[in-house]
Amino acid sequence: MREQGEQGEQGEAASGVSLERGAKFQSVDLTSVDRMGDARSPLLLRMEALWQSTLHWQPDERQQTQLQQLYAFTLAGNRQFNLTRITEPEEFWEKHLWDSLRGVRRFLEAGGRLRRERSVERGQKAEGAEEAGEADKTQNSSYSSLLSPLSSLKIIDIGTGAGFPGLPVAIAQPNWSITLLDATRKKITFIDQVLIQLGLANATTLVERVEQVGQQKHQRETYDLALIRAVAAAPVCAEYALPLLKIGGSAVLYRGQWTDAETAALESAIAALGGKIDAIEAFTTPLTQGDRHCIYVKKIAPTPNEFPRAIGIPAQKPLGS
Repeated sequence: MREQGEQGEQGEAASGVSLERGAKFQSVDLTSVDRMGDARSPLLLRMEALWQSTLHWQPDERQQTQLQQLYAFTLAGNRQFNLTRITEPEEFWEKHLWDSLRGVRRFLEAGGRLRRERSVERGQKAEGAEEAGEADKTQNSSYSSLLSPLSSLKIIDIGTGAGFPGLPVAIAQPNWSITLLDATRKKITFIDQVLIQLGLANATTLVERVEQVGQQKHQRETYDLALIRAVAAAPVCAEYALPLLKIGGSAVLYRGQWTDAETAALESAIAALGGKIDAIEAFTTPLTQGDRHCIYVKKIAPTPNEFPRAIGIPAQKPLGS
């Protein structure tokens, strides 16, 4: 997903070993980046057809503007901090924007499908047929119960780095509540400024070690969805994510190549964490045809209190190894 150099850096940030306590970082001046982006920044291609054909979703005008601004802000931040090596517009679109949203495609699709079905059912009800109206009332109640959680998911992006996948997800789904977690303060300082400039009220940041967050009562078992991209080996990611999920919640592990041996190792690890593999999706990126996988892990039982283990232990001694 991220380039190899970025993946190593991201792994440190997620586990917390690179947290700079007490350090002061100069803010990046993003106020000079205007509504359509920095004049020095190339424009992203709109890619409507690719968005729609691959994700069954595409940004509206406001979202397109926010994605362009996010690109400009990332380039501006990159001039001061080492945020990403992915800076060319097509590469940024594919490897940061599209890749981030591909991991939540099944949730985008489900929410869109339920909204369409609810709209159809309301239209049928409006036609005034009494029997159909009674059926609609029952069905709409069922659809509403399904749509409600999809419309208000509580999500944590573990080891967010420069804000991926969390920032594109926050732009695409303004009704979802996103927590962007990273242990590197300078990156969170940058993201805080981006959130202000983009007007994203549905996202917040957290500077902390994920092993500590997973043991905090007000954080543990409170999230519907955990996103974890280019952070560590899959069993380590599972130990970071599952303690934070509600029962019935899901973790999305963004991976590049994936093997049967990795599946076996992950299954062994999540057996101790209260999870199971729900799906493994293999796909290629739409521009460069790179191999990618998203591993969906569902939480089916409480995670024992001993997990996550102390800082650094999950990465040093992965479960199932």
